[in-house]
Amino acid sequence: MHRYRFLLSRQWVILTLVAIALIPTMIRLGFWQQHRYEERTARNDLVSTALHADPVPVERLTSPGHTVTRAEKYRTVTATGTFDTAEEVVVRRRTNADGKIGFHVLTPLVLDDGKVLLVNRGWIPANGAQTDFPKVPAPPAGRTTVTGRLMSDETTAASGIKNVKGLPDRQIMLINSAEEARRLDARVLGGYIQQTAPQPKDGSPEQISDPGNEDAPLNYAYMIQWWLFAAAVPVGWWFLVRRELRDREEAAAERRTEEAEAEPASV
Repeated sequence: MHRYRFLLSRQWVILTLVAIALIPTMIRLGFWQQHRYEERTARNDLVSTALHADPVPVERLTSPGHTVTRAEKYRTVTATGTFDTAEEVVVRRRTNADGKIGFHVLTPLVLDDGKVLLVNRGWIPANGAQTDFPKVPAPPAGRTTVTGRLMSDETTAASGIKNVKGLPDRQIMLINSAEEARRLDARVLGGYIQQTAPQPKDGSPEQISDPGNEDAPLNYAYMIQWWLFAAAVPVGWWFLVRRELRDREEAAAERRTEEAEAEPASV
């Protein structure tokens, strides 16, 4: 075992301790990526199921004060009523599919029974100062049936968007049915919808694109990668040990050769 005494040197003790610490760390990172993979896969399955479900009347899934659940989010719903453009607001600093900054148009739809559904009609560009209320294309007049994806109320915790106070008139940062119920003094259905039909005409707000799939396979690849790294650490450590041992033995052999050549020849 004296051949491996070098493992007790300061350098090798530190290297070994680092290797020992890396293995469980990488294994834990692999399990974290596995959790993210399962989480994203479940989310993608929920979204796909919701988007492909048959449309249902909006009041079958939500009501005033209701919190839209994960299973209800993205469900296609229908509603019939009249748009109240006098109470229309815009949602600041929203981007379209091309990454351009503008507004989302949020228009209350007064249903036949007097309840109110918040309808995100889509995106419009911010032409001019952000403090000015933009020119908003008018929705269909009279009694209208709309179709859209049911969405949960936006919060700072979920979106990362700060709910700034003191904004210009008729501008908001987050779409929240409880706050809109107070503003409108009306029975507002929980959550809101992203309108998908009727299809926008020229000059209408740009429709919000379907929610895309999160890249779950990437997390799966990272999971495998971290576990391969964890397996490679002891292999790499042993390779370094063997190389160090070989180098030491070769150096010792060279010293012996040099010493033998330096000895005087026998008479």
